[in-house]
Amino acid sequence: MNSEKDYTDDFSLRSIISLLTLVVFIGILIWLSFNVHIPKPAVLKEMIQGYGWAGWLIFIGITALIAITPIPVTIPALVAGSLYGVLAGSLFSFTGILLGSWIGYWLARLTGKNLTFKLLGRHGPTVEKYLNNAGFLAMCTARLIPGLPYWPVNYGAGALGISQYVFLSATLVASIPGQVSLVSLGAFAAHQSLFNGIILVTAWMTTLAAIWISYRYWQNKRKESK
Repeated sequence: MNSEKDYTDDFSLRSIISLLTLVVFIGILIWLSFNVHIPKPAVLKEMIQGYGWAGWLIFIGITALIAITPIPVTIPALVAGSLYGVLAGSLFSFTGILLGSWIGYWLARLTGKNLTFKLLGRHGPTVEKYLNNAGFLAMCTARLIPGLPYWPVNYGAGALGISQYVFLSATLVASIPGQVSLVSLGAFAAHQSLFNGIILVTAWMTTLAAIWISYRYWQNKRKESK
């Protein structure tokens, strides 16, 4: 009787929908990985400028699309700085990152934990270790762990059922230093002004301090768990 029930659960409507979602999702990621190649900063800058006043909308869309995939978002952030300056560039880059992260979060929520963690591969155990039952602080510090990209955190948070409020608020806070540091680097490379230099140094010092705080937080957590 139990085996029959297990068989029925395996082929429930929810399981079938999750499987189909994962298949489509993997297909999209594979297509993006092979067909969406981030152009050089100068080429990307020229392409965005070609859309005139709507260029900032195109930039946000491109950044959000990249944030859904394993492709790093470094180049768009640098281009944002060179195109729009530190303030507007940080706003546009951050908006794209937040939008892409939110989409990834909901894709994982719809797909389910088991299938999503198969997709995460080698990142799965690390993500589960840091995000299982994570609150706001744990979510923030997980964003700052060196070597852990954005996309596994997005998908892991959704798959593990972290509340949308915690996910978005932590992403909002923890992403600011990194995005501003990259955007300010692009801005300073394009315009070597005192203002851009001060923002660049401040942003990178803040980012390094945030990474150190994250490292200390998880180091203390490991000691407490022993």
